Amino acid sequence: MWADLLKKIPGWQRPEPPVYDLRTIRAPRLAGRALKLMAVLLELPGFRGWLRPVLLAQVGLRAFRKYRPNAGLTPLPLHSPEPPVLLLPSCSLTEYETALLQAENRKPKTENGFQPESALDFHRAYLAGETTPLKVAQRLLDVIRNLEASAVPLRPLIEWDGENLLRQAQECMERYQQGRPAGLLDGVPVAIKDEFDLVPYPTRVGTQVLGTNVATRDATAVSRLRKAGALLFGKANMHELGMGVTGFNPHHGSARNPYDPERYPGGSSSGPAVAVAVGLCPVALGSDGGGSIRIPAALCGISGLKATWSRVSSAGQFPLAWSIGHAGPLAATLSDLTLAYGVLAGADENDPWTQRQPEVNLPNPESKLPDGLRIGVFVPWFEHAKPEVFRVCLDAVETLQKLGLERKAVEFRGLEAARLAHLVAIASEMLSANAPHFRRKSRFGRDIRINLSLAEHLSATDYVKAQRVRTELMAALSKVFEEVDILITPTTARTAPPILPDVTTAGESDLTVQDELMRFVVPFNLTGHPALSVPCGYDPQGLPVGLQLVGRPWEEALLLRVGAALEAKVARTSPMLHHTLLSG
Repeated sequence: MWADLLKKIPGWQRPEPPVYDLRTIRAPRLAGRALKLMAVLLELPGFRGWLRPVLLAQVGLRAFRKYRPNAGLTPLPLHSPEPPVLLLPSCSLTEYETALLQAENRKPKTENGFQPESALDFHRAYLAGETTPLKVAQRLLDVIRNLEASAVPLRPLIEWDGENLLRQAQECMERYQQGRPAGLLDGVPVAIKDEFDLVPYPTRVGTQVLGTNVATRDATAVSRLRKAGALLFGKANMHELGMGVTGFNPHHGSARNPYDPERYPGGSSSGPAVAVAVGLCPVALGSDGGGSIRIPAALCGISGLKATWSRVSSAGQFPLAWSIGHAGPLAATLSDLTLAYGVLAGADENDPWTQRQPEVNLPNPESKLPDGLRIGVFVPWFEHAKPEVFRVCLDAVETLQKLGLERKAVEFRGLEAARLAHLVAIASEMLSANAPHFRRKSRFGRDIRINLSLAEHLSATDYVKAQRVRTELMAALSKVFEEVDILITPTTARTAPPILPDVTTAGESDLTVQDELMRFVVPFNLTGHPALSVPCGYDPQGLPVGLQLVGRPWEEALLLRVGAALEAKVARTSPMLHHTLLSG
């Protein structure tokens, strides 16, 4: 009533909120003694009551609590199991493997000649008798030991078992000798993030608190890779508890970027990304609750896919963020990413949320891009990146246009609310998942203790509001995908951040860097849309830049096909540190 009366007053008009409202977070960086002091104060009864609200107000929680969503509640980002809107030539996993084997140009041509070893390379080498899975396993163990003994270890792995790996390799070699390999991933090394159950390792989730017993059963995603013949050689490093996006880990050593070991690789799937980028494996298994596949993929110059929510089973995965977390692959090439996705995706009786999904199809590797493809760019959002990242990503968009894709400007509201809703949802869910371990809170890293302490200040009302914001954002994106087929953004707003001297053991809390790495990725964890990060070039320092492609639910095949087309046009450079297993 009052709003209607005010409208009648001459000169009175409430301004419309801006379409693009996403904030740039600026906050003091904490390290060393300041970090230690903050972790202690946030846990002290006399300080936490007033300090927690002050810190959360810095990132926008006060404004979020004033926000009034105009939508109902969506607790899970479930999508109707309808077939893709845009049909393109597709095939099954077996048909995809056959097409790859028959293709004359098995790898994309690049200007500089750098070609990471692919699953197809391993398969052909085994068939030709040029090497064996056992020799590859032995070479892999040598490379791992050399990496660990180096002056600045890259730390892609938390744990590995040489005897177990050699036993897998022997079994694989016997399959090849008998002429019955399980597929193109048979005999291909694959690293598993320390968030998934993998026999015979404990699942520590990057901590010193969890994982007191070894796994007795593989996670579903792991079992599917094992069934495909992959050599599962160890548990890959990660940002502790998945509660960070740099890859810092005070317990197992922080993973480092193969393009520059003095920089972070991104997280939380830091170890899987480093393992792929440095050449330990063509494929790795990671997870993504707030960009944790796409961010390290972008910073390490590889590809990563977060499929539609519930497309890949989470059974046997530590439940860090059940409504926004996704399991998925990272890979050196789009063909390997597609293979891994084909193995991982599909319904699982142990995960009820995977039951309602359409048939899993892969893009035919020899098919042309569909005519009339439309790519959408939300211009102010796309431009909200550092200049060197923006320029590289803009060049990539222009490359896609030259391939026949039509660029369209799009816009939608609610990105700032989505950022805060994601923060509330993931912090609340992670707090709930780790509540049984709070009595040992002092054994977590200081940045994790700070995050968990702040999460304790969030309320049930905050969490419910986050789900209502999710509903709003899903509706907004549905309208966007009526206009375009793919939404394009940079994957991250910056390239790999440096590892400063004061964080080696103590850690750090840097909300500014966190914001720059997460700015473009978190909305699609809330909504469950598939999102792909693909390498698109390098900044003036030679650090990789990633481009994010977002599609309609269940249209992973389209993203993978367009990603492969872009990959074929982008010149790639080798990391500073890189090893080969087939020609060692």
